[in-house]
Amino acid sequence: MTDQEFQNHIEASTGSLKRSLYDAEADAGFEVEEANGALQINFEDPPARFVVSPNSPVRQIWISALSTSFKLDWSDAANDFVLTKTGEALKPLIARLINQQLGTDDIQLA
Repeated sequence: MTDQEFQNHIEASTGSLKRSLYDAEADAGFEVEEANGALQINFEDPPARFVVSPNSPVRQIWISALSTSFKLDWSDAANDFVLTKTGEALKPLIARLINQQLGTDDIQLA
C-alpha cells in the first residue's frame, strides 16, 4: 500500500467514524474531540479517554482504550481497518469498547 492509499483509507475510515460518534454522543455519556489528527473520546462517568490515531509508518490505526492498545490493519477483503486478533472492523470495535466503558450495550455506530 502506498502512502497516498493509506492516507485515503485513513481519511475515509476516520471521517466515517467521527460522523458516527458525533451522532451517538448526544444520547450517550461521552464527548468526541479531534486533536492533532487523532480522535479523542472522553468519558465523565466513569472517567476515561480513548484515543484513535493513525500510525503512518506501520500503516495501522492504533486505539488506546481500557488500558489496552489495539492495532488495526487495512483489510482489502473487509474494505476497512480490522483488528486481526478478533476480526472486528473499526466501528464495531469502537462501539464494543464504548459499551464496555459505559457498562451498556446501547451504543451502535452506523
